[in-house]
Amino acid sequence: MRNQIFIILFSIILVGGSVTPATFADHVSAGSGIGAGLGGVNNPGSWYAGENLKIGEYFKYKVCHAEYKDCTDFWFSMWVEKEILGGLEDKLRFQVLIEDGNKVLKGQMDVGTLAPEPMGGTVSSNIMKYTSVYKNSISWLSSFATAPTDQPGKGPKAFMKPSWGKIANIGGEQVAPIGTETITVPAGQFDTVLVGWKSGGVTSHINVVDDFPFPVKASTWVQVTEGAPPQEYRFVLHEYEQNVSSNPFADIADTEVAKKGSNCIVNYDMTKVYENTNTNSMVVNILYGPEKPRIGCDIEWVLEFKKTFSTDLFENQVHYDVVQIDENTKVLASAANDEGRDKLFSTSGKVHMYWTAQGEPGIQTFALLVHGTGPLYSVPDPAKFGYILFDIELQGEGSTSVQAEPSIPAWIKNNAGWWSDGLIDDASFVSGIQWLISNGIVSVPPTEQGASGGANVIPDWIKNNAGWWATGQIPDSAFVSGLQWLISNGIMTIS
Repeated sequence: MRNQIFIILFSIILVGGSVTPATFADHVSAGSGIGAGLGGVNNPGSWYAGENLKIGEYFKYKVCHAEYKDCTDFWFSMWVEKEILGGLEDKLRFQVLIEDGNKVLKGQMDVGTLAPEPMGGTVSSNIMKYTSVYKNSISWLSSFATAPTDQPGKGPKAFMKPSWGKIANIGGEQVAPIGTETITVPAGQFDTVLVGWKSGGVTSHINVVDDFPFPVKASTWVQVTEGAPPQEYRFVLHEYEQNVSSNPFADIADTEVAKKGSNCIVNYDMTKVYENTNTNSMVVNILYGPEKPRIGCDIEWVLEFKKTFSTDLFENQVHYDVVQIDENTKVLASAANDEGRDKLFSTSGKVHMYWTAQGEPGIQTFALLVHGTGPLYSVPDPAKFGYILFDIELQGEGSTSVQAEPSIPAWIKNNAGWWSDGLIDDASFVSGIQWLISNGIVSVPPTEQGASGGANVIPDWIKNNAGWWATGQIPDSAFVSGLQWLISNGIMTIS
């Protein structure tokens, strides 16, 4: 019967018209430009991140960042609850609501009054990865424009100023006001100043409003040396209210709180499926965990899409989905649909995501479905279409079976954090962990040793995992899954 699934799965694919992003700065009144590192617009005002921010304000953004699920959109809502005085700096307490597909999380963060960035130790652990996106997108311009201060290079920035500074991480491009634009977003119409920079032939832009604390819209791009640049982050303001006197999230249920009563497995091995698609369009390395997920709990997925003629090379711009099907090939659940999409997308061909297990207990059939390849806003090239079928045994919500837990001494978190921050190079970190595993100081579940690749590159998701683990954002098992990947891919050799 599985031989028929190709036809049936293909028939359920929705092929829509392509969507082309709006041309940069339509209806923009230009400033002096940034081609020669000069900007500035004819506007006497100035701006800084957090300008005029008040207690009782409510904001709701749709936002994405390249480092979180390859720039998959989620909703980030925040309400300014109160001011907290004292300490090294006065703070504002934000109540935060995250809506990420079928996942809803509530938490809080305190931000500084000099710059509205999350302050260490004040962010609820369940929303840390989302507040990191907030810091690196919605409040990113606080790196250049802050509240008035005596600190050199800080303070509000004038719209007429030819440059607000340089972006060191992508080659030192000038960040500057480059034009004015009246735009309409779901939250209303705004007269904005475009702050932008150009790299790799593409202009990134952020729309700010004088006396308004946060940008209302942004679309920025990653610096690349060849090919189409992927999105770095984007966001749009969907709702804005003032004088909200009570917590607008009080009556909203947190889905993750409910999961805590589902006896979810937090320490587990990753199970590997490594196969060609049925059409030999590409090879996919699938890692998932736990081996027997519990219904109502997350399944962790690591996907790597490789070229069939050379599995050292990744496929790029992959449109895909993970689906659960019944014996009649009817789709019971879709990771894409649970995020409000018809398919998922990976620019790099490397994916790290979570998807809630659902349905009935027992052995269930899953399919990794590749729709094709091509730019995000396009119809995928069907020449790369294919799928891989595999079974996963799901446990009921009340199951109490226990899987072996890996053992990691707490002090190793310091090393992982230093590595994530670039204070330890890849080779030193790998050799150090390799020695600790070989000598029984770190316990990792049995993992098939891959052939040594010598020049293999460690994926960004593993280093991100190490940083998140070091700060308590993800469990030990997620960090161990990265170590197992290094072992199975021959980057780390265990004797």
